[in-house]
Amino acid sequence: MFKTVLFPIDQSRETREAAEVVTNIVQKYGSRLVLLSVVEEPPADAPSEDPMVSPEVVAKLLQNAQSLFSSQGIQSEVLEKQGKPAFTICDVADEIGADLIIMGCRGLGLTEEGATDSVTTRVVNLSPCPVLIVP
Repeated sequence: MFKTVLFPIDQSRETREAAEVVTNIVQKYGSRLVLLSVVEEPPADAPSEDPMVSPEVVAKLLQNAQSLFSSQGIQSEVLEKQGKPAFTICDVADEIGADLIIMGCRGLGLTEEGATDSVTTRVVNLSPCPVLIVP
């Protein structure tokens, strides 16, 4: 049913919590697992404190996630892309033929202001495949 699962990751608690759901689904369906981290370019005029713009931090994050799944007996592929997170996630899902995207949700979409900024909301609206949101 879910031949290819895309799991976009960042350093959030929600991503760590969603990893258990990813493990269960990938093991149940024997899915190919692709881990994706998106490095977003900070605006040129604003110094960024966000660690997700550091290629070294992102590489370590992907390596740790791959090790976590490997310890569960799950082989995974890793991709690091640059761009706007929601658009990049959907583009990658299309490129790899993902049957499912699994994401953690930070709850930013619970307010009108947050809904427009939520990566999760944008992915749900733009995705070429089903999206499972883990609260």
